[in-house]
Amino acid sequence: MQQQQQQRRMFTAALLALVFILAAVSTTEAGKKEKPEKKAKKSDCGEWQWSVCVPTSGDCGLGTREGTRTGAECKQTTKTQKCKIPCNWKKQFGAECKYQFQAWGECDLNTALKTRTGNLKRALHNADCQKTVTISKPCGKLTKPKPQGKFHLLKAAP
Repeated sequence: MQQQQQQRRMFTAALLALVFILAAVSTTEAGKKEKPEKKAKKSDCGEWQWSVCVPTSGDCGLGTREGTRTGAECKQTTKTQKCKIPCNWKKQFGAECKYQFQAWGECDLNTALKTRTGNLKRALHNADCQKTVTISKPCGKLTKPKPQGKFHLLKAAP
């Protein structure tokens, strides 16, 4: 008999716990209000198109670029932005294009030039850069091998 009473108490406690959990979930769901859907603003503004960075002085460092976009309902269709051209980049391929260069090749004896290839590593501000570039430079003086000995021949005085 005592065992039956204990089972009834456990059943009642479990039932009360279940009712409590359902009430809590129901209250939480009721507290959440559905957010009204935001009306999507349709804009006819185009994407910004940027000019190349023009250094303030010299050929690298701080400068500015001009941006434009189209659209009748746009609040702003032109703007100026600060920019920076790294001074250690090869300007020959565009100041906003950075390349990873391979080692210099052997000297071409017919042209006296050596070349190397660079692959595009980074383009600033969506610059239009070539994927691969090749540069050449003079080989320099072609030197004769130096003698390996450490001794110098001296003439004896008469």
